[in-house]
Formats: sequence, C-alpha cells, structure tokens
Amino acid sequence: MNDLKNYINRRKVQDREFSEGLDSGYQTFKIGTILRQTRENLGLTQEDVAARLYTKKSAISRMENHAEDMSLTTLGRLAATLGKKIEISII
Repeated sequence: MNDLKNYINRRKVQDREFSEGLDSGYQTFKIGTILRQTRENLGLTQEDVAARLYTKKSAISRMENHAEDMSLTTLGRLAATLGKKIEISII
C-alpha cells in the first residue's frame, strides 16, 4: 500500500468527519466522472450535449465537475440525453 493510502486509512480511523467527507466527496466525484466518460465514449463534446439539452456548455461542465449540486431530475435528463438510465440503490 502506498503512503497516500496509508495516510487516508489512518486518518479515516482517527477522524470521523474526515472519513464522512471523503466518502461523500468520492461519490460526487464518481458521478461526474461517469458522466464525462459516458459522453466521451459516445464521441460527444460538452457543446453537443448542451445543444441537446438546450443549455450552455458551461452548464454541462458544471454537471461533470460539481455533481453534488445536481438535482435527480437534471441527472435523469442528462442520462437520457446520453442514451442511459439512472439506477439508484440503497444498501
């Protein structure tokens, strides 16, 4: 295990707030990354997706980089534009 992973594991045990923030931040990052990768795999630019959603490129960039601010309705519209569906599970 590398030094960063060791540090994170130690810090998660010692600092509950850090642990909770890290986990929620990672999930938000993951959503934005999945959206960007899906768009890129389809060969679409942010401009292409923005035109399909009748919005601006900056809005698509915000969705990909700051997914924590996105509503489920917006996420669903974006997914549909990419030919995908949203699946939510509570574990």
